[in-house]
Amino acid sequence: MATVIPLQREARTGATISIPVEGMTCASCVGHVEKAIGKLPGVASVNVNLATERADVAFTGKPDASAVVRAVEGAGYAVPESAVELGVEGMTCASCVAHVEKALKAVPGVAAATVNLATEKMNVRYLNGVASVEDLEAAIRGAGYEPRRLVAGDASADRERDARQRELANLKRALLIAALLTLPVFVLEMGSHLIPAVHDFVMGTIGMRTSWFLQFALTTAVLFGPGRRFFQKGVPAILRGTPDMNSLVTVGTSAAWGYSVVATLAPQVLPAGTANVYYEAAAVIVTLILLGRYLEAKAKGRTSEAIKRLVGLTPKTARVERDGEVIELPIADVRAGDVVQVRPGEKVPVDGEVTEGSSYVDESMITGEPVPVAKEAGAEVVGGTINKTGAFSFRATKVGADTVLANIIRMVEQAQGSKLPIQAMVDKVTAWFVPAVMGVAALTFLIWLILGPTPALTFALVNAVAVLIIACPCAMGLATPTSIMVGTGRAAEIGVLFRKGEALQTLRDVSVVALDKTGTLTEGRPELTDLTPASGFERDEVLALVAAVEAKSEHPIADAIVLAAEKRGLRVPALQGFEATPGYGVSGTVGGRTVAVGADRYMKKLGLDVAAFADEAARLGSEGKSPLYAAIDGKLAAVIAVADPIKDTTPEAIRALHDLGLKVAMITGDNRATAEAVARQLGIDEVVAEVLPDGKVDAIHHLRDGRRKVAFVGDGINDAPALAEADVGLAIGTGTDVAIESADVVLMSGDLRGVVNAIALSKATIKNIKQNLFWAFAYNAALIPVAAGALYPVSGTLLSPVFAAGAMALSSVFVLSNALRLKTYKPVLAADRGERAAAVAPHARAAAA
Repeated sequence: MATVIPLQREARTGATISIPVEGMTCASCVGHVEKAIGKLPGVASVNVNLATERADVAFTGKPDASAVVRAVEGAGYAVPESAVELGVEGMTCASCVAHVEKALKAVPGVAAATVNLATEKMNVRYLNGVASVEDLEAAIRGAGYEPRRLVAGDASADRERDARQRELANLKRALLIAALLTLPVFVLEMGSHLIPAVHDFVMGTIGMRTSWFLQFALTTAVLFGPGRRFFQKGVPAILRGTPDMNSLVTVGTSAAWGYSVVATLAPQVLPAGTANVYYEAAAVIVTLILLGRYLEAKAKGRTSEAIKRLVGLTPKTARVERDGEVIELPIADVRAGDVVQVRPGEKVPVDGEVTEGSSYVDESMITGEPVPVAKEAGAEVVGGTINKTGAFSFRATKVGADTVLANIIRMVEQAQGSKLPIQAMVDKVTAWFVPAVMGVAALTFLIWLILGPTPALTFALVNAVAVLIIACPCAMGLATPTSIMVGTGRAAEIGVLFRKGEALQTLRDVSVVALDKTGTLTEGRPELTDLTPASGFERDEVLALVAAVEAKSEHPIADAIVLAAEKRGLRVPALQGFEATPGYGVSGTVGGRTVAVGADRYMKKLGLDVAAFADEAARLGSEGKSPLYAAIDGKLAAVIAVADPIKDTTPEAIRALHDLGLKVAMITGDNRATAEAVARQLGIDEVVAEVLPDGKVDAIHHLRDGRRKVAFVGDGINDAPALAEADVGLAIGTGTDVAIESADVVLMSGDLRGVVNAIALSKATIKNIKQNLFWAFAYNAALIPVAAGALYPVSGTLLSPVFAAGAMALSSVFVLSNALRLKTYKPVLAADRGERAAAVAPHARAAAA
């Protein structure tokens, strides 16, 4: 048999590391980090995601995490580190120490490692998200030693999420302080302008000068207290020549505050009539932007709720048989080969194979299918699923990062952190956006100063500050990644896993869906589909006798007949004699009766006429089934057909694909008659039959005629080349590891309804991204000229910096809120809760391999 090598569409690189980056607040920050990392030698590509706050860096050779960290820190951002103390067993000398240290330092993301022989402990500093405790333990084991955890804790604790919660609390505290300090400033200044009674009260009590000094004190506290974060990041960014959103806020508020300070402390240096204060603008801008940041942080936390739910599926402990007794261990201590006990209502801790007992297990959280699946000895179970009724024991086969659930989480995280082709345009714009805004603000200031009405300096300052504040690269930076995060997370919840984020965009544009037949359109295993007895014979009687003879045959058709008899609970009699006639059929003696089973030519050889079943045989042939005949005691007893049955959900899925305006093709290695019969039944538009794996690749090329984009759906090893060659490859989750590795999308439910849902969700996500991008770009295109005063000559309209700050904050919140609408996406085709319980659940063992 020829070896099938999956085609690769991506350039090979040495390795890719993913590093968390703290301190990014807008799309300009993303550009700065990408530029800094991209300059490093050996970097093949870099992808920084504002929503996930991570940088994915691909190297041409060995990855250099330390260099990436230095580049990120040099750009003015931070990379969080974690430290862990572990015990090490088996060390006996200094050489052992050297071996362990060398193994640890070889783990990507490890910053430092110190091992102490006397205490048999080690301290390791590593980058969050790049390395993990499990990686360190694997490295120690690889060096020939045994790691030991010193402090029991939650192995799945998300340090980054904790950091985000702390940041959210800090933002909330800063917002409250800023609001309390800003409110008196706003009342004193704007109240005096808008409400005559307030003006009279201020002038009659503390007076204008005292009011200005009070505003100065409160605004200064706002800017250099809660607003200090903008200066801490914005000023260094300006000095490096890489201004960002913080720089815009810094320059804008500093200009308003500085001008006001001069008007308060040295009004004589300003032109006559221009000594006005804008403390309220500076204070309100900081407060509103803090409000926007706080709402952003809350919304960004909600975008990753799908991952939180997936992580939450992982049990914390397991009941393991050790040394003749059952003990409860942390999930991290469960090893492959351990026998684990599961009681009713408990979660299955890790992946494994049932060794004793039986039950029904709810796998809906993994597969999306609602009907519990029967489990007995030999059945596979998946970590995170819920045991419903009985109790059973199973042998752990996959633990830690190797489990299906861990792979699903990793797959979703990778997809969420990816960058779609549509993002390329955004990146080009944001690369020059902030400098351009600062240029527009400077130009606005000069035009108003030279051409503006009296007091020109005041008009120039107010409009320049409005331009600086209204600009919102935050919205542009969040437009794409937030939609991707929510879309791919929602997809995972309905059983569609995007292994490659770009497939989310490409899938929307496909016009042809090509399908493998066996295991994709059909169940993938032969079943007895028809048995029509002749007059004088009973169906069950014939089936039992035929099954007795076929039980000795090695043909797959024989297995299907024997299985059908077992399912009907028939007692299969003992076989006294057996004879196989190659090319014809089999025969034997069962309970003194002579039984023969085979093709029509075998019946003719035995002297039997099959004409009585001519109509039935013609029907079976039209359905792509090959009829077999059974003879008992020298009489024609029945016509039989064994075929690979079409999945119950396939016709519905094909209709839905047509409703989406897509052409449906079938590519199969089966004979043309069978393939065309199946195509007629399902209404498939094009058929390519009798092809080898290489032929499937050629078929994909043929289907692309007219520059059509083609999606291919398959499940077998022989589908891997076609999955890799197609514009989008979708693997049935019950398929082989090789097929899944070659695919862009994995369908966990094991049926074609997942294809429909994947395409529909792709369309919904890209539509959502375009809405976000339209808002982000249209907002800036429309409001920056308004902030600059473009409407003033026409209608006398000017945009206050305060309203500019509110609009800027609203822009980001709008984009995030729009992305979160994808959380409510409803699948086009959902599984019915009344579906057949016995056959609905797929084998999840390779679903996320």
